[in-house]
Amino acid sequence: MGFLKRFFRNVFHEGQPEVASSSSFDALQEDELEAHLRVATYGAFTLTDAVRPSYDLKVTPKQGFRHDVYRDEESQTDVPVLMAAASQDYLFEVFMDLIGPLGPVVDVVLETSHTREGGGHVDMYREHIDMPVLKSILYDYEDLLLNDGCTGIAVLNPSVPQEVQFDEHKLLIVYGKPLDRFEKIMISRDVYCHDEMRFITEAEHVHSSSEQYYRQFEELKMRLGMDCDFR
Repeated sequence: MGFLKRFFRNVFHEGQPEVASSSSFDALQEDELEAHLRVATYGAFTLTDAVRPSYDLKVTPKQGFRHDVYRDEESQTDVPVLMAAASQDYLFEVFMDLIGPLGPVVDVVLETSHTREGGGHVDMYREHIDMPVLKSILYDYEDLLLNDGCTGIAVLNPSVPQEVQFDEHKLLIVYGKPLDRFEKIMISRDVYCHDEMRFITEAEHVHSSSEQYYRQFEELKMRLGMDCDFR
Protein backbone atom coordinates (compact mmCIF):
# COMPACT_ATOMS: atom_id res chain seq x y z
CA MET A 1 0.00 0.00 0.00
CA GLY A 2 2.95 2.36 0.38
CA PHE A 3 3.20 2.97 -3.35
CA LEU A 4 -0.56 3.30 -3.76
CA LYS A 5 -0.92 5.88 -1.00
CA ARG A 6 1.48 8.22 -2.81
CA PHE A 7 -1.08 8.75 -5.56
CA PHE A 8 -3.56 11.19 -4.13
CA ARG A 9 -4.65 13.96 -6.46
CA ASN A 10 -5.86 14.91 -9.94
CA VAL A 11 -7.47 11.65 -10.95
CA PHE A 12 -9.20 13.79 -13.58
CA HIS A 13 -7.44 16.01 -16.03
CA GLU A 14 -7.47 19.73 -15.35
CA GLY A 15 -10.79 21.44 -15.98
CA GLN A 16 -12.89 18.27 -15.89
CA PRO A 17 -15.43 17.96 -13.07
CA GLU A 18 -14.49 15.30 -10.56
CA VAL A 19 -17.48 13.04 -11.07
CA ALA A 20 -16.58 9.57 -9.89
CA SER A 21 -18.90 7.80 -12.34
CA SER A 22 -16.80 9.04 -15.29
CA SER A 23 -13.50 7.70 -14.03
CA SER A 24 -11.70 4.82 -15.69
CA PHE A 25 -10.65 3.78 -12.17
CA ASP A 26 -14.25 2.96 -11.20
CA ALA A 27 -14.95 -0.58 -10.06
CA LEU A 28 -11.27 -1.56 -10.00
CA GLN A 29 -10.16 -3.86 -7.26
CA GLU A 30 -7.37 -2.49 -5.10
CA ASP A 31 -4.84 -4.94 -6.48
CA GLU A 32 -5.81 -3.99 -10.06
CA LEU A 33 -5.34 -0.29 -9.30
CA GLU A 34 -2.02 -0.84 -7.59
CA ALA A 35 -0.81 -2.99 -10.47
CA HIS A 36 -1.71 -0.23 -12.94
CA LEU A 37 0.06 2.43 -10.88
CA ARG A 38 3.20 0.29 -10.78
CA VAL A 39 3.46 0.25 -14.59
CA ALA A 40 6.05 2.81 -15.65
CA THR A 41 7.16 1.57 -19.09
CA TYR A 42 5.13 1.86 -22.28
CA GLY A 43 7.09 0.53 -25.23
CA ALA A 44 10.39 2.42 -25.28
CA PHE A 45 9.06 5.18 -23.01
CA THR A 46 9.50 5.19 -19.23
CA LEU A 47 7.56 7.52 -16.94
CA THR A 48 9.00 9.04 -13.78
CA ASP A 49 7.20 8.33 -10.50
CA ALA A 50 5.42 11.70 -10.64
CA VAL A 51 2.36 10.77 -12.68
CA ARG A 52 0.42 7.85 -14.14
CA PRO A 53 -2.11 7.74 -17.01
CA SER A 54 -5.73 6.63 -16.84
CA TYR A 55 -6.55 2.95 -16.53
CA ASP A 56 -8.17 2.95 -19.97
CA LEU A 57 -5.04 4.52 -21.52
CA LYS A 58 -6.87 7.04 -23.67
CA VAL A 59 -3.44 8.64 -24.00
CA THR A 60 -0.49 6.24 -24.04
CA PRO A 61 2.74 7.96 -22.91
CA LYS A 62 5.38 8.31 -25.61
CA GLN A 63 8.38 10.42 -26.49
CA GLY A 64 8.29 13.40 -28.81
CA PHE A 65 7.44 17.05 -29.19
CA ARG A 66 4.80 19.07 -30.98
CA HIS A 67 4.33 22.69 -31.94
CA ASP A 68 1.60 24.67 -30.25
CA VAL A 69 0.54 28.26 -29.61
CA TYR A 70 -0.15 30.05 -26.33
CA ARG A 71 -2.57 32.97 -26.47
CA ASP A 72 -1.46 35.82 -24.20
CA GLU A 73 -4.76 37.56 -23.45
CA GLU A 74 -3.08 40.51 -21.75
CA SER A 75 -1.03 41.46 -24.81
CA GLN A 76 -3.41 39.86 -27.32
CA THR A 77 -0.51 38.05 -28.98
CA ASP A 78 0.16 34.42 -29.88
CA VAL A 79 3.34 32.91 -28.44
CA PRO A 80 4.94 29.90 -30.21
CA VAL A 81 5.28 26.84 -27.97
CA LEU A 82 7.08 23.50 -28.03
CA MET A 83 5.56 20.78 -25.83
CA ALA A 84 7.65 17.67 -25.24
CA ALA A 85 7.76 14.39 -23.36
CA ALA A 86 11.02 12.49 -22.86
CA SER A 87 11.73 9.13 -21.29
CA GLN A 88 12.91 9.10 -17.68
CA ASP A 89 16.41 7.95 -18.62
CA TYR A 90 17.43 11.33 -20.00
CA LEU A 91 14.50 13.64 -19.25
CA PHE A 92 16.43 15.69 -16.70
CA GLU A 93 19.40 16.11 -19.02
CA VAL A 94 17.11 17.33 -21.81
CA PHE A 95 15.71 19.93 -19.41
CA MET A 96 19.20 21.04 -18.37
CA ASP A 97 20.24 21.30 -22.02
CA LEU A 98 17.14 23.37 -22.85
CA ILE A 99 17.75 26.02 -20.19
CA GLY A 100 21.30 26.65 -21.42
CA PRO A 101 20.33 28.95 -24.32
CA LEU A 102 18.36 31.24 -22.00
CA GLY A 103 21.53 33.10 -21.06
CA PRO A 104 24.06 33.51 -18.22
CA VAL A 105 21.57 35.14 -15.82
CA VAL A 106 17.94 34.03 -15.54
CA ASP A 107 14.81 34.19 -13.40
CA VAL A 108 13.30 31.08 -11.79
CA VAL A 109 9.73 30.16 -10.87
CA LEU A 110 9.01 27.26 -8.52
CA GLU A 111 5.52 25.80 -8.80
CA THR A 112 3.94 23.72 -6.05
CA SER A 113 0.59 22.08 -5.40
CA HIS A 114 1.68 20.34 -2.18
CA THR A 115 -0.90 22.27 -0.18
CA ARG A 116 -3.54 22.44 -2.94
CA GLU A 117 -5.26 19.06 -2.99
CA GLY A 118 -8.29 20.59 -4.70
CA GLY A 119 -6.20 21.66 -7.68
CA GLY A 120 -4.22 24.73 -8.64
CA HIS A 121 -0.71 25.65 -7.61
CA VAL A 122 1.36 28.36 -5.94
CA ASP A 123 4.17 30.14 -7.81
CA MET A 124 7.30 31.53 -6.14
CA TYR A 125 9.68 33.81 -8.07
CA ARG A 126 13.43 34.40 -7.88
CA GLU A 127 15.05 37.02 -10.10
CA HIS A 128 18.62 37.16 -11.38
CA ILE A 129 20.41 33.92 -10.63
CA ASP A 130 23.59 32.91 -12.44
CA MET A 131 23.02 29.92 -14.69
CA PRO A 132 25.98 27.86 -13.32
CA VAL A 133 24.71 28.40 -9.76
CA LEU A 134 21.18 27.42 -10.75
CA LYS A 135 22.31 24.27 -12.54
CA SER A 136 24.41 23.20 -9.56
CA ILE A 137 21.41 23.55 -7.24
CA LEU A 138 19.06 21.74 -9.63
CA TYR A 139 21.42 18.76 -9.94
CA ASP A 140 21.26 18.43 -6.15
CA TYR A 141 17.46 18.06 -6.42
CA GLU A 142 17.21 15.93 -9.55
CA ASP A 143 15.19 13.22 -7.80
CA LEU A 144 12.62 15.74 -6.53
CA LEU A 145 12.24 17.47 -9.89
CA LEU A 146 11.87 14.17 -11.74
CA ASN A 147 9.60 12.23 -9.40
CA ASP A 148 7.46 14.63 -7.39
CA GLY A 149 4.07 15.16 -9.00
CA CYS A 150 3.51 18.36 -7.00
CA THR A 151 6.68 20.21 -8.03
CA GLY A 152 7.32 22.14 -11.21
CA ILE A 153 9.93 24.69 -12.23
CA ALA A 154 10.26 27.30 -14.96
CA VAL A 155 13.42 29.12 -16.03
CA LEU A 156 13.09 32.29 -18.06
CA ASN A 157 14.87 35.27 -19.48
CA PRO A 158 12.42 38.18 -19.61
CA SER A 159 14.75 40.22 -21.83
CA VAL A 160 14.56 37.68 -24.69
CA PRO A 161 11.74 36.74 -23.80
CA GLN A 162 11.86 32.94 -23.63
CA GLU A 163 10.90 30.38 -21.00
CA VAL A 164 11.50 26.68 -20.37
CA GLN A 165 9.05 24.94 -18.08
CA PHE A 166 9.45 21.51 -16.45
CA ASP A 167 5.98 21.03 -15.07
CA GLU A 168 4.35 18.77 -12.45
CA HIS A 169 3.57 16.18 -15.16
CA LYS A 170 7.25 16.16 -16.18
CA LEU A 171 6.47 17.64 -19.55
CA LEU A 172 8.91 20.10 -21.10
CA ILE A 173 7.34 23.28 -22.46
CA VAL A 174 9.28 26.01 -24.26
CA TYR A 175 7.71 29.43 -24.86
CA GLY A 176 8.93 32.21 -27.13
CA LYS A 177 10.77 32.58 -30.41
CA PRO A 178 12.84 31.59 -32.17
CA LEU A 179 12.46 27.94 -31.17
CA ASP A 180 14.88 26.39 -33.67
CA ARG A 181 17.71 25.97 -31.17
CA PHE A 182 15.44 24.22 -28.69
CA GLU A 183 14.16 21.87 -31.42
CA LYS A 184 17.74 20.93 -32.30
CA ILE A 185 18.49 20.17 -28.65
CA MET A 186 15.48 17.85 -28.44
CA ILE A 187 16.34 16.09 -31.69
CA SER A 188 19.93 15.59 -30.49
CA ARG A 189 18.42 13.65 -27.57
CA ASP A 190 16.17 11.55 -29.87
CA VAL A 191 13.07 13.57 -29.01
CA TYR A 192 11.48 14.04 -32.43
CA CYS A 193 8.61 16.11 -33.76
CA HIS A 194 5.18 14.46 -33.83
CA ASP A 195 2.67 17.27 -34.22
CA GLU A 196 -0.30 14.93 -33.83
CA MET A 197 0.87 13.48 -30.51
CA ARG A 198 -1.13 13.86 -27.30
CA PHE A 199 0.21 14.24 -23.80
CA ILE A 200 -0.73 12.66 -20.49
CA THR A 201 -2.33 15.94 -19.38
CA GLU A 202 -4.96 15.61 -22.11
CA ALA A 203 -6.71 12.70 -20.42
CA GLU A 204 -7.41 11.39 -16.95
CA HIS A 205 -4.27 10.94 -14.85
CA VAL A 206 -3.00 10.86 -11.27
CA HIS A 207 -0.14 12.64 -9.50
CA SER A 208 2.22 11.26 -6.88
CA SER A 209 4.03 12.92 -4.00
CA SER A 210 5.19 12.18 -0.46
CA GLU A 211 6.18 13.87 2.79
CA GLN A 212 9.81 13.32 1.87
CA TYR A 213 9.37 15.24 -1.39
CA TYR A 214 7.54 18.01 0.45
CA ARG A 215 10.53 18.42 2.76
CA GLN A 216 12.93 18.41 -0.19
CA PHE A 217 10.81 21.04 -1.91
CA GLU A 218 11.11 23.25 1.17
CA GLU A 219 14.89 22.83 1.05
CA LEU A 220 15.02 23.69 -2.66
CA LYS A 221 12.86 26.74 -2.06
CA MET A 222 15.34 28.02 0.54
CA ARG A 223 18.38 27.19 -1.63
CA LEU A 224 16.87 29.35 -4.36
CA GLY A 225 16.20 32.20 -1.93
CA MET A 226 12.44 31.68 -1.88
CA ASP A 227 11.98 31.53 1.86
CA CYS A 228 8.36 32.72 1.86
CA ASP A 229 5.46 30.72 3.29
CA PHE A 230 2.73 29.16 1.14
CA ARG A 231 -0.25 31.40 0.41
